[in-house]
Amino acid sequence: MTSVTTTDGRGAAGAPVRALTVLYDAECVLCTHLRGWLARQPQLVPLELLPAGSAAARARFPGLDHSGSLEEVTVVGDAGQVYRGSRAWIVVLWALREHRPLAHRLATPAGARLARGAVLAAAKWRDVRRRDGQWGGRAYRRTDGWSYHPRTGWSYSPPSGAGAAPASR
Repeated sequence: MTSVTTTDGRGAAGAPVRALTVLYDAECVLCTHLRGWLARQPQLVPLELLPAGSAAARARFPGLDHSGSLEEVTVVGDAGQVYRGSRAWIVVLWALREHRPLAHRLATPAGARLARGAVLAAAKWRDVRRRDGQWGGRAYRRTDGWSYHPRTGWSYSPPSGAGAAPASR
């Protein structure tokens, strides 16, 4: 591991966590749903929700594996701590007022197995949704001209130089 993805030797392991940045996949329906849910939760530790792989994320965390943050949930603490996968979800739950007791239970050996199973199930769901022809076909992609608005649903605006909306959507 590089110094970017570990807290060893930087003094960050023992540093208090005063803020967390959650890197989420803005192209993933599940991820954006959870982003909205997190934004509505009362927080004991402030959460900043930032699209993974975005220009803002790359500028803020230049040494981070940004392609990895698109594949696996990544949370960065204000002192440089980096959490991935189930540990990331546990630290995010720990930051939420109503879910801190659950985070403490998931931090135990038995709870960690449960958290890991939940993260693996979500990753499997994302992987299946990503592939064409599975579970309802192709996903709506922003790069294809689609956008989602909570009040109105999906809408299509052709990218420059593109034609009409695909008929199969």
